[in-house]
Parts: sequence; C-alpha cells; structure tokens
Amino acid sequence: MILECAEVLDLQRKSYKIEADLIGTDEIPPLKETFEQLQECGETFIGCYIEGRLAGAVSFKKEGEVIDIHRMMVHPDYFRRGIARKVISKLEQIGCSEMIVSTGAANTPAVEFYEKLGFEREHDSVVGAGLVIANFKKERI
Repeated sequence: MILECAEVLDLQRKSYKIEADLIGTDEIPPLKETFEQLQECGETFIGCYIEGRLAGAVSFKKEGEVIDIHRMMVHPDYFRRGIARKVISKLEQIGCSEMIVSTGAANTPAVEFYEKLGFEREHDSVVGAGLVIANFKKERI
C-alpha cells in the first residue's frame, strides 16, 4: 500500500513526541521535519493500517546488504499491540546481511524492543546538546 506523506508526517509527529518526552528533549529531527523534507528524504516506507488508519510505519535505506532503519513509528493509540514487530518483520523479508538502527538511549521502551528482536547494542554516541544515542546492529544468518 502506498503511504500518503501527510499521514506519515502526522504519525511521525505523534510518535516522536512520545520519544521526546521520554528522553527529555524535543530537539530530535523528526519533530522539526517539514512536509517537503519528508517527501525528499529518499527513504522507503512500510506501513501498517488498522481499519483504514496508519497505525505504524518503518522507514529505511538499503545499501548493498545493509538495511539502515531511519524511523520506527507507532501511533500512541496503537502502542503495545505488536505494530512495530509487524513492520520490522515485513522489513526483514526484504533480505540483508545486517540491519542497523539508532534510538535515544533514554528511550527505554525502544531500547528493550530492539534488544528483544535480537539487535545488539554496538555503542552509544553523543549528538547535539548532549543527547545520547544508542546504536544497534542485527546480523542475519
């Protein structure tokens, strides 16, 4: 199904607002992104609809055998319903040797989610005004 940019942007703002609250800053790029910037991001999106409503989506770029997850978004109304797991599962069907993803280190639900899916925390990095980012990798067998 083709995702509409406007509904992706709405989902993104609602989803990342929760992350901003968890990590204590709203200085995360997805909250500042414009409609035009989202349209031109060059990422591929996979979405999950429930009763005609975009409940969640993942975006990525694939370079060679590496899938780099750029956004993982679930509408707050659909938290804890397996939406993120479902879109990641669809993404894994594409085939790759490894997947990488980053999230705010203080975003405990996201950190635990990636670990539960078999991602290993590679390292943390600090960006901007001291925001700590946890970087994960999952190798495919």
